[in-house]
Amino acid sequence: MTSSAIQFIWNNKILKIDNPDPNETLLNFIRLKIKKTGTKEGCAEGGCGACTVVLAELKKNTLTYKAINACISFVTILQGKQLILVEDLSNNDGSLHPVQKAMVDYHGSQCGFCTPGFVMSLFALTKDYSSYTEENIKDSISGNLCRCTGYRPIMDAAKSLNNKNRSDKFVKNKKKIINLLKKIKSENINIKNKNKKYFAPTTVTELKKIIKDYPNSNFLSGGTDLSLIVTKDRKDIDNIISLNSINELNFIEKKNENIIVGASTPLREFELFIKKYYPDFASILNRYGSVQIRNVATIAGNIATASPIGDTLPLLLSLDAKVVLQSLNKKTILPLKNFFVSYRKTKLKKRQFIHSIIIPIFKKNIFKAYKISKRIDDDISSVCASFNLEVKNKKIKNIKIAYGGMASIPKRAINCEKNLINTNISEENIEKTKKTLEKDFKPISDMRASKNYRMEIAKNLLMKCLMEIKNNKLLRLN
Repeated sequence: MTSSAIQFIWNNKILKIDNPDPNETLLNFIRLKIKKTGTKEGCAEGGCGACTVVLAELKKNTLTYKAINACISFVTILQGKQLILVEDLSNNDGSLHPVQKAMVDYHGSQCGFCTPGFVMSLFALTKDYSSYTEENIKDSISGNLCRCTGYRPIMDAAKSLNNKNRSDKFVKNKKKIINLLKKIKSENINIKNKNKKYFAPTTVTELKKIIKDYPNSNFLSGGTDLSLIVTKDRKDIDNIISLNSINELNFIEKKNENIIVGASTPLREFELFIKKYYPDFASILNRYGSVQIRNVATIAGNIATASPIGDTLPLLLSLDAKVVLQSLNKKTILPLKNFFVSYRKTKLKKRQFIHSIIIPIFKKNIFKAYKISKRIDDDISSVCASFNLEVKNKKIKNIKIAYGGMASIPKRAINCEKNLINTNISEENIEKTKKTLEKDFKPISDMRASKNYRMEIAKNLLMKCLMEIKNNKLLRLN
């Protein structure tokens, strides 16, 4: 079955949008079409959280709630989901939702512009966790910026929710929403609006048919980068193929000492899975972007975008990851180190898409990763570094080092690796090896860092990693 309409739930009813503009942001739809102006636009790039809304989705016969940035999501993301806005939280008698009341009681607002976004992020927190700690509260609001209230009263408001009754109207309406979502059929979406086309196939087979006919389309897998063409560059995207409705591409599994991640698996789900195997990977993902970003962004999207400062890329390179490329007729497994060609250019061909990523599990190795940015949360890296070492009898038997932000592509430090093989970890060897980084990289200066700063940071991160291993002690400020 194929449809040109988007169906979703809002205010306990199934709504239908016939042939929507594929480039219309969810934020503009909310403010201009359904005339709800609590949701704000601050940055139009998913960095401030003023536009935060929550989507509820049916999974395994229950509802999952995700906070997302409406400013960088297209309206088509609503297909098969429940939309929840800040105006929807209060009860029918006008009384406030516990999250809203807590923000009032603990003086969590001054000018109020950012407040709706904070409220929605905290609402999602109440649906994700059974108790609210310093750690999960900070994580939930890491993508929400406030310039006047300060975060302490907002934190206090969130902590106070531990003592509140968790049964809100959404709990009471849960069965009704589940039944309504079941009425929305899973079908291929095919939209043609003027000169714009949007496809959301539900199977890989259907995806191949679309790729065959529209080889120059833009793939959308999360869209946290692609959407900026519309919101920041003010340009149209004529053809979009969304991978987000293909369940075959949304998976994580451990198989033969490898972790295999499907192309449309959200980073948030991957973060929770990878923590068991590589805690530093999860820590970097925690800083990769806000919960709103990680709820929709994907590793496959990060790889295909091929940004030299994409945080997952140096980590995957040091772990010897492989990318599975699917064409119309076959799959090709390519080492990630061979995938990047030049600045934002890859070996991905027309009529080809990323199917999955294979990440080896190095049980006996030491894996470390570091991110340097101007602020801790929700910021782009100046330098990101990753180290994967096998150490035996105090000697480095195998090592893979990769950096982001040091070249036009994410790149392994081959000369540095060679210099460390079969050596002891000593201050003398570290000092010698730091100089080899100058052979591996010729960084540039830009708005985030000068070339000299980047090189110095790269050397310091190498030293930090090796000294942590030598002394068996973490050297972390936070």
